[in-house]
Amino acid sequence: MSTSLIYHAFGLRGYDYVRQDFIAGNIILKVQPQDDLIRCPCCRSRNIIRHGFAERWVQTVPIGFKPVWLVIPVQRVGCRNCGVVRLIDIQIAEPRRWYTRAFERYALALAKKMTIQDVADLLGVGWDTIKSIFKRYLFRRFSKPKLGKLRYIAIDEISVRKGQKYLTLVMDLESGAVVFVGEGRSRETLIPFWERLRKTRAKIAAVATDMNAGYISAIMESLPESAIVFDRFHVVKLMNEKITQIRRQLFRELTSPLERKAVKGTRWILLKNPENLDETRDEKERLDEALRLNKPLATAYYLKEDLRQLWSQPDKATAEKVIADWIARAEASDIRPLQVMARTLASHRFGILAYYDHPISSGPIEGTNNKIKTLKRQAYGYRDTELFKLRIMGIHEAKYALAG
Repeated sequence: MSTSLIYHAFGLRGYDYVRQDFIAGNIILKVQPQDDLIRCPCCRSRNIIRHGFAERWVQTVPIGFKPVWLVIPVQRVGCRNCGVVRLIDIQIAEPRRWYTRAFERYALALAKKMTIQDVADLLGVGWDTIKSIFKRYLFRRFSKPKLGKLRYIAIDEISVRKGQKYLTLVMDLESGAVVFVGEGRSRETLIPFWERLRKTRAKIAAVATDMNAGYISAIMESLPESAIVFDRFHVVKLMNEKITQIRRQLFRELTSPLERKAVKGTRWILLKNPENLDETRDEKERLDEALRLNKPLATAYYLKEDLRQLWSQPDKATAEKVIADWIARAEASDIRPLQVMARTLASHRFGILAYYDHPISSGPIEGTNNKIKTLKRQAYGYRDTELFKLRIMGIHEAKYALAG
């Protein structure tokens, strides 16, 4: 092995090769710093006095599956200019770290493609070592995203643990990046985000969110000039819950075996869009039979379908007439879940109709929530909440591929 080889293979600039040893499956390379590296670590002066050296071992990138260690005599110097007495800066490794910067870059590249445990096993190091390398990288890249150019954002929560453990996410809808992760789902959760946003003087045009009262009050207080757009996905989901509630209530009240048989097992058929019904399983015929025998269920179903059309109107004025008509019909139905839904839409009408001024939704953040669930399953959960948050903030750069 030569000095030229250790430079090209391991990036060791300013070192001379001395010798190599093989101990217990490890490759040991002894190298010597060249005179240009032996200078004051503070003022970089070469006007120094040598005071002996301390031998330092650092791990670098492996050769195949063999760990490679560099043994470096680190010179202690006294500076005649600034008066300090310290060990020289070896440049290839951070102070107090037992691995080189090249090893850190190598481990980081692997960690972007593999789990932390897989990288640790491959390199023969501890899980905590790879985690700390990856966490430092994520912190540098994503801990303080720039907020000055935000215009459209979405706010949503995700359940991360049983027992009502939630995280609140804020996403930049134009870039797809998560710019804030907070613990909980109350209005107080968003306070750190509002404080950072206020300093940037960003002009937020609209916020897409669900009908969470805490989020609504927080947005109104902190962004009084911004429009609130209630996501259609959450509105339709709430209506689907009312359909399920009505179906269950009807099933309990029905006495005729024929009617009970028609309603039983129709939950998912009722929630499906008509164009998605499976003809091979006679889903359309089963739906028609259930609606023919149960007038309240038919009323709720057709109102559900009419609600879907609310976001397909030619303009906001037409949409206002459609939602007013829908609320009136639901109120007149004498079906309590529909009347509750009507009052909900009436009190949130402003945010539903705001879609026609700002056609945004929290669909992208829902897609990110699915990625987060995949991330959590791959890691079998996260003990380090800060690492989990950082990974979420970098998830827009993650790539998922099918294996096989």
